[in-house]
Amino acid sequence: MSDPVTADAASALALIARGSEEILKREELQARLALGRPLRIKAGFDPTAPDLHLGHTVLLNKMRQFQDLGHQVVFLIGDFTGMIGDPTGKSATRKPLTREDVLANAQTYAEQVFKVLDRERTEVRFNSEWFGQMGAADMIRLAAQHTVARMLERDDFAKRYAAQQPIAIHEFLYPLVQGYDSVALKADVELGGTDQKFNLLMGRGLQEHYGQPPQVVLTMPLLEGLDGVHKMSKSLGNYIGINEPAIDIVTKTMKIGDALMWKWIDLLSFEIGIDEAKRLREEVAAGMNPRDVKLRLARELAARFHGAEEAERAIAGWHAAVRGEGDLSSLPLQDVAVPAEGLRIAALLVAAGLMPSNSEANRKLKERAVRVDGEVFEDAARVFLPGFEGVLAVGKRNFARVRLIAGA
Repeated sequence: MSDPVTADAASALALIARGSEEILKREELQARLALGRPLRIKAGFDPTAPDLHLGHTVLLNKMRQFQDLGHQVVFLIGDFTGMIGDPTGKSATRKPLTREDVLANAQTYAEQVFKVLDRERTEVRFNSEWFGQMGAADMIRLAAQHTVARMLERDDFAKRYAAQQPIAIHEFLYPLVQGYDSVALKADVELGGTDQKFNLLMGRGLQEHYGQPPQVVLTMPLLEGLDGVHKMSKSLGNYIGINEPAIDIVTKTMKIGDALMWKWIDLLSFEIGIDEAKRLREEVAAGMNPRDVKLRLARELAARFHGAEEAERAIAGWHAAVRGEGDLSSLPLQDVAVPAEGLRIAALLVAAGLMPSNSEANRKLKERAVRVDGEVFEDAARVFLPGFEGVLAVGKRNFARVRLIAGA
């Protein structure tokens, strides 16, 4: 871990800027890094989705980079703001959580974040610490620091207002409350997603009002999920959960597109540095198989959440599935319900989630891209009955170990 007193500010800035969307203001961050003292790095999390996936870790990874440079991270659990409900990106008022929901989710968050963050350099805070002490008069004085016109500059509010959709008064309080968190914590830097920019800038303004140096705002891009198109999301099923088995982390990571791989490396990898990532890009452009780079990333992610030994077992399982030989016991077993009379291979591939349609599955059969237990499979008429267990594969990336059960 670097000493912030001696760490080179230019090198530190390059690491911090890696993968970021925007730094406001970059020159201010450079100046603070040169101060030779640990900076206070804040990121707020509303405990509304307690099971974290890799998309959530983008901010955590950036926080860890600050820690490795010797800075103090403040992991703020918005137990107070969670009961308001963040309207960011919403087309309608979001139902607030109960106090019991917030506390239960907060506990789950706390148990997960230290898989990424250094516990010794993490200050866990709850914003009810200060807002719980505020009275109605204090909140009104805080609300006086901003105008309705300025609030309506926010894209989501503006769209709802133009569409004559309701905006509750308490929703205007959310950016103010998040901004005041930075005042209470005396934050030097606040991190957030690109969709949080308005709220993060609110913190700068409120800090100036309260006589503090305004925080630097650093926004991180949203991480596309396995489909390479949409933001990683549980509702879309394109996510990798940090508590998933190591083999799932490996097999899912290996399915991402080659172009998306580089963004995942920038946002998720600690081991592949800036210079090495550039060299690997050049080598892939010159003919190196991008699969080898993706395997490195998959191994790193599996090891981060499950340890090196389990990661190696998962990598071996992936190789076994791709080659159709070796120990396949580490591959997750997926039960697929089929009719008592069974399914032909095309319908089975669809039922197992490996193909979107029977026509696409039949096309892959004709291309000799389908394998069953490692062997190229071409018999479109064969029926697979309940009780069958084996590995189905389409191409090199798409495979599943399945067990057929009666019930469809």
